[in-house]
Amino acid sequence: MQSFRTELELINHSGKALVEKDIIDLDKKIREFREGKINDEKFRSLRLARGVYGQRQQGVQMIRIKLPFGKISTKQLLRIADISDEYSNGNLHLTTRQDIQIHHVSLDRTPELWAKLEQDDITLREACGNTVRNITASAEAGVDPNEPFDVSPYAHALFSYFLRKPFGQELGRKIKIAFSNNDKDTAVTYIHDIGFIPKVNSEGERGFKVLIGGGLGAQPFLAQTAYEFLPENQLVPFVEATIRVFDRHGERVSRHKARIKYLIHKIGIAEFLDLVAEEKKAVLNPVFEIDRTVVDIDLPTSLRITAVSPVLNESEYLIWKATNTFKQKQEGYYGVYIKILLGNISSSRSRLLAKVINAYAASDDVRITINQGFLLKYVSEEALPFLYNELKQLELATPGFDSVGDITACPGTDTCNLAISNSTNITVELEKVIYDEFPDLIHNHDLKIKISGCMNSCGQHGLAHIGFHGSSFKVGTNVVPALQVLLGGGTIGNGNGRIAEKVIKVASKRGPDVLRTIFNDFEKHAVEGEYFNSYYDKQGKDYFYQLLKPLGDNSTLKESDYFDWGSDEKFATAIGVGECAGVIIDLVATLFYEAEEKLAWSAEAFDNGQFGDSIYYSYASFISGAKALLLDKQVHVNTHHTLIADFDKHFVETKLINLSSSFKDLVLQINKNEPGKAFSENYFSQAQSFLNQVKSFRETQILELK
Repeated sequence: MQSFRTELELINHSGKALVEKDIIDLDKKIREFREGKINDEKFRSLRLARGVYGQRQQGVQMIRIKLPFGKISTKQLLRIADISDEYSNGNLHLTTRQDIQIHHVSLDRTPELWAKLEQDDITLREACGNTVRNITASAEAGVDPNEPFDVSPYAHALFSYFLRKPFGQELGRKIKIAFSNNDKDTAVTYIHDIGFIPKVNSEGERGFKVLIGGGLGAQPFLAQTAYEFLPENQLVPFVEATIRVFDRHGERVSRHKARIKYLIHKIGIAEFLDLVAEEKKAVLNPVFEIDRTVVDIDLPTSLRITAVSPVLNESEYLIWKATNTFKQKQEGYYGVYIKILLGNISSSRSRLLAKVINAYAASDDVRITINQGFLLKYVSEEALPFLYNELKQLELATPGFDSVGDITACPGTDTCNLAISNSTNITVELEKVIYDEFPDLIHNHDLKIKISGCMNSCGQHGLAHIGFHGSSFKVGTNVVPALQVLLGGGTIGNGNGRIAEKVIKVASKRGPDVLRTIFNDFEKHAVEGEYFNSYYDKQGKDYFYQLLKPLGDNSTLKESDYFDWGSDEKFATAIGVGECAGVIIDLVATLFYEAEEKLAWSAEAFDNGQFGDSIYYSYASFISGAKALLLDKQVHVNTHHTLIADFDKHFVETKLINLSSSFKDLVLQINKNEPGKAFSENYFSQAQSFLNQVKSFRETQILELK
């Protein structure tokens, strides 16, 4: 406890009052949970929004560290390495959302862990839960010769603006946002809730093509175009209005239908954008100018390079240089990719890597890539062989970054509650097939392989040319670990993409043979220069089903097929309760407690001059109070929008609750007024009066029942 207080004092001295409050609140809620004062569902929602995620193993947590657009300094990398050693198992896991995760952390130590991270400006806030998740961006942003402009400041602006915003804390589901830095769409905007691709119009003004309503998961959707060109100063207002609409109209009961993609599918993109336009009056800033200088780079100091190259094997070096480096738009500098197998790097190797980066690259702007690797920036051409030699000694100079041989995989059954079968050990085996049997494919960057432990697509199998997700099937009384094979997905460009099609399910141990069969067939029958998806379209889904059908023949299973990769015990499915979506609180007393809590936060925000935040907390109090009475009446609602209508129907129109207007008109003042002081004060007063009335009504009902 003394250590925890010491870390908090360091944060307080740095002027981070909100951060200190966050951490103290987490510590308090953990103690209240341990004492039985907070139920498990409510506590789960709270800790998820603070990056604390339950994992497959009982009694320990996964901690997700939020790194906006994957940017990390070597100082921060060293801090996370120390944290992993002290609180975890010494492993850092790089994710497809450019976060870093550490596993097997004690819940009670998470506040202290967070406090230590914040000393180097690293947050856990909103890394999980029903929030605006980490905002991703093309790792090459800022150095890519083909980009119209650097999208990094824009991604940073959204991260900073929406962190801790009241309307983004308790959504129906998560919001995922991505920025691609050019039309190649390397950040795969087309599978995000909101995606941006930079554009410059005929007047030379900056803006973005806006994609909305994409998503993977068990039922993937391709995003639709909201705007071909949205001016840069409308970026933040548009996202804020979109989140507000999703908060009010999005599904809140069925977690499988609670993403923006389902709302747009239900009402249509035109009506959705009309709702966004109606919300514009309520946004905190109708125009928001982006600070383009916020992401600064300190160039590496000049190096003393000797005349003799340290490279021992020139041919290996040239392959690495061809597959893992590119010329930056800044003359004389190279970007250097580092392939990290499964996204896992030890704390000890991280420290050694940090020293190498400090010597040869920009130390304050390393990027985590969406395929779980690193991008180093500002490496001079003369330093490349020296850097290669250092990386070779660390076993971090594997060629073929982002090639066929660089497979993206989620942690699967290693730690995830939802995973069905292994996705990590098999990835190692699949990469062996490529590097040992098809070595030329490490030069192919047009074909991607991705694997997930279940259908939810954390490994992004749904957008792979060749994808796999964990599954199972029964043979008699035995259960066999399986892989669902998907083919034909991928990025087209400029916000367009393809979703992979399910072709066949095979035993997991036959995954390597699936690759061999597909690659041999492609090499034999494809015409010179033909891309895989063109070949797939030409041959058709049934062709590949017939091609792989012998591998799906369960009558030829061997004893080893009943064991998953990396396991010496016969396979049995053991799926837990997933936490990606957070939870819904359905207890009447808890809802009233939440309504009171939101009012208190509204008052606090008002006193601090944060009138927009105060208004939204008042709105949330209205919603929680109304939901409590509806629930008590056994009226279940799935959106804020229907909740408002149902409260009018069951309580206002029946005169059980007396209001000066309809509940709808009362509550929806929020999007008909600018967020100023006068409205904030009046709205709070109305919310307080409403809560007092519904609580009094509830108390009277209880007395009558007695």
